Amino acid sequence: MMIRRSLFVITVLLTAGAIGNPLQAQTREADNTVLPFTPVTPDRLLNAEDEPHNWLMYSGSYKSQRYSRLDQLQGRNVGDLEIQWVYQLQVLDRAETTPLVVDGVMYITESPSTVIAVDATTGRPYWRYQHELPDDMVFCCGRNNRGVAVQGNHIIMSTLDAHLVALDAKTGSVLWQTQVAETASGYSKTAAPLIVGDKIFTGIAGGEYGIRGLIDAYDLETGTRTWRFNTTPGPDNPASRTWSGESWRTGGAATWMTGSYDPELNLVYWGTGNPGPDYDGTVRVGDNLYSDSVVALDADTGELKWHFQFTPHDIHDWDSTQIPILADTMFDGEDRKLMLFPNRNAFFYVLDRETGEFLLGTPYAQQTWADGLDESGRPILIPNMEPSLEGTVVSPAITGGSNWWSPSYSPRTDLLYVMAYDAETRYFIRKTAYEEGDSFRAGGGLSPQSVENYHRAVRAISPQTGARRWEFPVDPRTTSGLLSTAGDLVFGGTADGFFFALDAVTGEELWHKNIGGRGHAGPMAYAVDGRQYVAIAAGNAVFSFALRDQTPLTR
Repeated sequence: MMIRRSLFVITVLLTAGAIGNPLQAQTREADNTVLPFTPVTPDRLLNAEDEPHNWLMYSGSYKSQRYSRLDQLQGRNVGDLEIQWVYQLQVLDRAETTPLVVDGVMYITESPSTVIAVDATTGRPYWRYQHELPDDMVFCCGRNNRGVAVQGNHIIMSTLDAHLVALDAKTGSVLWQTQVAETASGYSKTAAPLIVGDKIFTGIAGGEYGIRGLIDAYDLETGTRTWRFNTTPGPDNPASRTWSGESWRTGGAATWMTGSYDPELNLVYWGTGNPGPDYDGTVRVGDNLYSDSVVALDADTGELKWHFQFTPHDIHDWDSTQIPILADTMFDGEDRKLMLFPNRNAFFYVLDRETGEFLLGTPYAQQTWADGLDESGRPILIPNMEPSLEGTVVSPAITGGSNWWSPSYSPRTDLLYVMAYDAETRYFIRKTAYEEGDSFRAGGGLSPQSVENYHRAVRAISPQTGARRWEFPVDPRTTSGLLSTAGDLVFGGTADGFFFALDAVTGEELWHKNIGGRGHAGPMAYAVDGRQYVAIAAGNAVFSFALRDQTPLTR
């Protein structure tokens, strides 16, 4: 059943700041308000799941499950959720941020490169930092910023001009900043960093400009780079043979989302993007490692421990930058350390995250390009699915069976929840020479039908079999991430302006509210003074909900 339309429409989102209290950061500073911030230790990040009242990193924890242990909100009371506050962003760009919450303080990013600290119970701002950007930037796909990372008293933000900036968590003052890559060449940064110990891990955007993808580690205190892993290997690496000639130099494989981390294995996991140029594979013959892959890197040294390539020699722009979800659960009768990966190419993968072994692969969305996967997980290609001058219709669409908007995994239900899309694109090829700083796609795509003719749904998938347990249809334009909770709820947003909650076991719709803005980000949950909140960025505002009954959490 599609989400019903509601008569409730927010009509008061007129000024920047929290509804009812539009207060500039300068005013709060003048009042000598002390921001109630406790430094975040490395141990707190390692055990982030044990303090569910906070949301300490982009995906909630190093496992990237987007799961909250808070259970005040359940099926019996979720219908009593009410808006507590709204923070209206000052720019009109579509918000993609997932805020962090640290001990009652929320950190929101606003595109293109701004951080705002607010009171998580009222939305009243403490401070605002806006990074100044140059005029000569080139970037793809929006002036986006999806979030920050925190450790100690440092808030770390990536900027659209390919810098890292460290801010004082209490004041917003700049502690240091460092340039990661040259923005005039097409490099940019849109994703939240990941912090482990004394290192900041970060990727790069710009795969449509012939950049060379990378994953970097930087020292938290100084901003000095400690190692770099290039996702298009050079001549010193045998994997460079998977690129004809010197095509690796402009090979893309951007790393424009956030990774995951396993502290027991000391491995950082990162998804990589499409090879460049996107649609003309004739100029880059070979599998094009490590594009469209997940790589497992030693967190101390950046050494590659294993990789798995989902779409060798991608010619349809099916990035594999989705965030790897780490789950400890049963598989084939054994307890396994798994990686769950609903890929943009429309296949759902289960890998052993210790070794990279392929365990399972099955379609979770409409696809017409492969006859399945072989025993090693390599796709069995259907002939004549390549982009052409006249256009070739293939599923999934360019946007994929899913995309950067995050799925969620609940250890309680042992189900993966993903926003899946059944659609198609007519793919074209167009010969294009590389010019530094210019688009290097060599083709593109058009939808053969209007979006209303396609299908999008929240789907619950079993990690053991890949079977679909249930689905909940939503507006086909929807691009929201998902959140699951210990109250057996799944939260998400829709393109037509709804925030909703589903039963995590059955998929039944339990609640929805019209918030008047497109959900294009991942929801998150937190608690202050024993009261659970759930928040989402929609349109160009951040909305926070809680129960009208303020009974605190009992544990």
